[in-house]
Amino acid sequence: MFTGLIEDVGSVQEIRRGAEGMVLKVATALSMDEIGIGDSVAVNGACLTVTAKGAGSFLADVSPESLERTTLGGLAVGARVNLERALRLCDRLGGHLVSGHIDCQATVRERRSDGNAVRFAFRMEGPVLRFVVEKGSICIDGISLTVNEVGRDGFSVAIIPHTLGRTTLEERRVGDGVNIETDLLGKYVERLLEGRGGSREGGRIDLELLAKHGFL
Repeated sequence: MFTGLIEDVGSVQEIRRGAEGMVLKVATALSMDEIGIGDSVAVNGACLTVTAKGAGSFLADVSPESLERTTLGGLAVGARVNLERALRLCDRLGGHLVSGHIDCQATVRERRSDGNAVRFAFRMEGPVLRFVVEKGSICIDGISLTVNEVGRDGFSVAIIPHTLGRTTLEERRVGDGVNIETDLLGKYVERLLEGRGGSREGGRIDLELLAKHGFL
């Protein structure tokens, strides 16, 4: 589990592509003394397992599933990536609960100044959008953010200068792809209601449905 608070922006040192996936070598300022073989590190929001490490860098395998669902397959040597080590139970939960399991990709549709912030609008269609809630939490390239608005084909967020300067969002422009993980709790709630015979028609959970299944 992660929190969506980026600890370091690393860079891709090496990419090894094969028929059954890819291996990434990532340079980082994170202490290698605190990262062990087998540890989980979120790379642009995708949970990867450390398979080897050296002075200031680590290796991680990227499976075909991850290549298909995330933007990792489009990385090039020198690309900057958001990094976060797995959450410890004694840590403060400053962001929100993030699994590191990417739901889908979204595309930057608009970027504009909004007071002291920068507002990003993302295009994201399909069934995953039903888990995006106004003023709820969302994870974009591993960053815990608050949703400002939700529409039929996407959503928007406002990025404060601190977050912009300490993550790769500073580099994102219109047309760029990003990794999306929606709120973990929302997905479990829907799954539990489905298991009680609830309807998923339109992805809608309303007071009538909750009352029917004993939640009210």
